Amino acid sequence: MPKQIQIGIDTGGTFTDFVFFDGNSITIHKVPSTPKDPSDAILSGIKEMVTESGVDLTIVHGTTVATNALLERKGSRIALITTKGFEDVIQIGRQNRGELYDVFWEAPIPLVPSNLRFGVTERTSYQGEILNRIKKSEVMGLVSKLRKLDVSGIAICFLHSYTNPENELKVEKYLRSLGVPISTSSKILPEFREFERTSTIVANSYLLPKVKSYMDTLSKQLPSADVSIMQSSGGVMSPSQAATEPVRIILSGPAGGVVGAVKLAQLCGFENIITYDMGGTSTDVALCEKGPKFTTETSIDGIPLKVPMIDITTIGAGGGSIARVDSGGALKVGPESAGADPGPACYGKGNEPTVTDANLVLGRIKPESFLGGRMKIHPRKSFSAIKKLSRRLKLPVEEVAEGIIKVANANMERALRVISIGKGYDPRDFALLSFGGAGGLHACELARSMEIKTIIFPNEPGVLSALGMLTADTFKDYSLTVFLNQREATLGELEKRFSSLKDKAQIEFPSNKLTYKLFLDLRYKRQSHEITVPYGKNFITAFHRSHKKRYGYSKPKGEIEVITLRLRSIAKKRELEIPYIQNEKTKVKPCREKIVFGGKSINLNSYDRKYFYSGYRFKGPALVLEDTSTILIPPGYKCHVDDWGNIIAVL
Repeated sequence: MPKQIQIGIDTGGTFTDFVFFDGNSITIHKVPSTPKDPSDAILSGIKEMVTESGVDLTIVHGTTVATNALLERKGSRIALITTKGFEDVIQIGRQNRGELYDVFWEAPIPLVPSNLRFGVTERTSYQGEILNRIKKSEVMGLVSKLRKLDVSGIAICFLHSYTNPENELKVEKYLRSLGVPISTSSKILPEFREFERTSTIVANSYLLPKVKSYMDTLSKQLPSADVSIMQSSGGVMSPSQAATEPVRIILSGPAGGVVGAVKLAQLCGFENIITYDMGGTSTDVALCEKGPKFTTETSIDGIPLKVPMIDITTIGAGGGSIARVDSGGALKVGPESAGADPGPACYGKGNEPTVTDANLVLGRIKPESFLGGRMKIHPRKSFSAIKKLSRRLKLPVEEVAEGIIKVANANMERALRVISIGKGYDPRDFALLSFGGAGGLHACELARSMEIKTIIFPNEPGVLSALGMLTADTFKDYSLTVFLNQREATLGELEKRFSSLKDKAQIEFPSNKLTYKLFLDLRYKRQSHEITVPYGKNFITAFHRSHKKRYGYSKPKGEIEVITLRLRSIAKKRELEIPYIQNEKTKVKPCREKIVFGGKSINLNSYDRKYFYSGYRFKGPALVLEDTSTILIPPGYKCHVDDWGNIIAVL
């Protein structure tokens, strides 16, 4: 029987991370990302670590291809076909401002320009009755126009097609002769709210050609490997599914981090955590109460997306975030990033001062330990870059470096407050689980500012997203808008409606034994927005409780409406047992180091994490060095190492 290796791969803006699991032990690896073709970094990383022939590879990949194409507006030239009179819905939106008090705010430019938006004479009622049927002659005339316009994809979204898809499917049939990918709303998102549904289908079509090309390339380059793609919802899907519905993989990498963080937290006895993932380009935070929280209302760079995703908040604050002085003389950090190329000044290619350079100047990063000593670092370039800022600010270099850290921390603290206090949760009831290559240097200071007492630092935190991908389920989400009042929403009626979604899942996964998770979108009568709660006999009580937690009140006597049913079909559970670390006591020999902290120079112990054993204890101030990260433990913290190598720091 050939040797089997599972590989988790997370492509980030700066590094591509690998976790290799051979059934007994875990090996980690990092290579610089290759933004022009992410698959180059993937192939080189695998070749460097898998040197044997005849090995069976199972790969789970978190990709930024869809994310970057959307953020950089480098998708495809597509057309939108919609109900006549609704061509401009993606531009009109809901007429609310993205920044309420910013008089200079400008609405994002639609992904489809007005000359590529076309209306068709058709109409379906909200009850599913076809009022105006499709005229073949009109659609065939549209086919001729589209052929001349040379579009690479088409999005179809008709009014109320979630109740009856007949008109959409007819138009799709006529347009197939164009030979371009077609995204149809009734297949991908059969839910109400025309603006969000249209926006989602347009985004899917906009990303589809590029993502499909990447998936095809990946499959060709890894022909014998079993490849899966991480979804934004925390599950995995096949490359062919990702190529058809790329809108579901926009938060692919960050979702893997949350899944891995929840797995580790449960192992060491923590049900409620806030995940904090600080990488080279961005920081992702998520609140997890007995598991990840999900949302169907997400906006990426001003583009609303109504598909299930782990509720993650992302900000432009990472190790590569560039520091600058604005026109008013204030110090700003991010969201612009130095990325992988040229990277922070200390990488030797660029000259812009970044958060990583600030930590290096303050002595918090040891050049000889960066990436396990495999990457050469240039401390003088960091000092020189920050000195330019210090001259403008007329402050000492080390004071400016600490200022950069404080500004970056303030940006990240705001994000932590949005996902906790802003949603009715007390952060003091949670532990902070820190990961990402840069997270360990900032976590304790952030936790202290949020009054969080416990911080968890997992082993090899720089590759936790890749590890999380190996623990994810294979699943797909289905939804159906039903509009049932409280009298109509009997358990029998809901079960019947859920059965139709289960039938869809069985068609897509015919040979697998499926398990299901059921959810309902509920609201009080006359409300505009819903709350998603798990389906069960007491779903009404669960809704009242959730409403009170989020908004501070509930109406126990108020009538409830069931708006949308959601079903998650789980086809396969990935089992990956995190191995224990050694429990034999060894002699841990710390080195004495000097860093700048709190405006003054302090002495502390510096530890090599690979010598830690289960049960080892130490206290701050301290630096903990490892291949993928550095952890700063400030004074006042007491730490111990658990059976899996996690460092638990308690204030």
